[in-house]
Amino acid sequence: MAKRPAHGTDILHEWPLPAAATLGSAVRIRGIVLQIRSKLPGPLRRLVEPGPGAVLLYAPDDGDGGQVLSRVEPAVARVIAKLDDVPIIPREVEDILGIKPSERLRWLKDGRLPSAGTRTVRLRGRAKAVTFHVFEARSIEDILDRDLPTLWREEDRVAAAENRKRGAAKAAQRRRDGRRPVARAADRSGPAGPDAQDMSGWDDFDAEGFLR
Repeated sequence: MAKRPAHGTDILHEWPLPAAATLGSAVRIRGIVLQIRSKLPGPLRRLVEPGPGAVLLYAPDDGDGGQVLSRVEPAVARVIAKLDDVPIIPREVEDILGIKPSERLRWLKDGRLPSAGTRTVRLRGRAKAVTFHVFEARSIEDILDRDLPTLWREEDRVAAAENRKRGAAKAAQRRRDGRRPVARAADRSGPAGPDAQDMSGWDDFDAEGFLR
């Protein structure tokens, strides 16, 4: 059963987020909210929620909204002021660009999707830390504006078709090679044994002109 939110339905305050920071991604907005929550004490964290293009602060059930706002606002202001420096994590870049995890990994590997480095975190419930690549917001914005994923998909489609064509040609060549008889050593070196003809004097026979 879902936990009851620690707030009512009234929005106490709203901080609009610049479009350049969210890049139209609800997943990115939620990531920003998580950044803000990490700077707040436990009781206040659940009062901060993502909204459409904004960070929302809900009024607490006890009605002490003024004090809550004064405690939350500095943390929100610090995060918003440094949004350009907040890297984009994998699930955010997939949502922003509308790409699949397999595409992200492939384009990251071949350098089309530039990495801004790696980050290591220990997730709750996991014994081992997780390391993943992060991405610079301005770089992802440029990729989005130029609609490069569409171009990259077409490049991948053409490359895959060429690879299939080359693979089919190699397979056909192997089949032909498998059907081709292998010459025996005796066939390559000429006749031998009791039935072999004596070819001595052949040069003299040729010199007489009988083969001309």
